Amino acid sequence: MGKSQYAEIVDTLVDDLEGCEPGARVASEHEIAARFAVSRAVAGAALRELESRLLVRRVRGSGTFVNGRIDYVISPDRAPSFSQTVRAVGAEPHSAVRSVTAEPLPAGIADRLERASGSPAHRIVRQSWVNGMPSGWVIEWIPDDVFPDGADVAVRAVESLDQVLRQMGRVKPVRAWCRVSMELPPPDVAAGIETDPGRHVWLVESVNRDGTGGLPVLANIWWARPDVFRVVVEMSNG
Repeated sequence: MGKSQYAEIVDTLVDDLEGCEPGARVASEHEIAARFAVSRAVAGAALRELESRLLVRRVRGSGTFVNGRIDYVISPDRAPSFSQTVRAVGAEPHSAVRSVTAEPLPAGIADRLERASGSPAHRIVRQSWVNGMPSGWVIEWIPDDVFPDGADVAVRAVESLDQVLRQMGRVKPVRAWCRVSMELPPPDVAAGIETDPGRHVWLVESVNRDGTGGLPVLANIWWARPDVFRVVVEMSNG
C-alpha cells in the first residue's frame, strides 16, 4: 500500500469522526481492514495515527472510542479548583483521595511554599476522572500551619480541597505561580491514569497563596492526560 493510500484512509476516518459524540465506539481494526481491503497491521496503524492526534482513545480490552477533550483554563482570576474548572466547561468531575499522610516538606516544595525544608506538612494524593474517564493524578502539599484540625477526614469526604481550605482553614486560595510542560509520567502515575508510561502527559506544577494574607498555602504537582485536557493558560492584562 502506498503512502498516499494510507493518508487517504486516515483522512476518511477523520471525516467519519466529525459530528460523533464523545465516547462513541469507533470501528475496530478488523472492520477498518475489511472496509478498505488492507491488512490488520495497516488498520492498526491508522487507529494509532488517530490516537496520536488525540481524536480517539483506545481502551485495552474494550475498543476504541471518540475522544472528548475539554479546555482546562488556568488563570489567576479563576479559583484554583479542579471541580469548578471542569464543571465550567460542562463536564462532570470526580476525584478520590488515595492517601493523606503527615510528611516533612522536601526541599524543592519547601522553597515554593516559603518554608524551611523539613517543615511539617500534609501530603495528599488524589486521582481524578472526567465524565467517568481516568484523567489525572495530583500530589498536594499543605503546611501544617495551614492544614486545619480534622481536615484529613474532610478531604476524604469533600472532593474540593479548595472548599475545605476556605471553610476549615479560613484561607482564600488564589493561583500565584504555575509551570506547564509535557513529561513522561512515573510508572505508578501512568498506571493510575491508565496511560502508556512511554506517552507524554501534561505536568502542571503550581502554588496557591492566601488571597488575604499572601502566604503560600498549597503546592501541587498534577499529571493530566492530554487526550482528556487541553491545558489553557490565560495571563492577566495587568
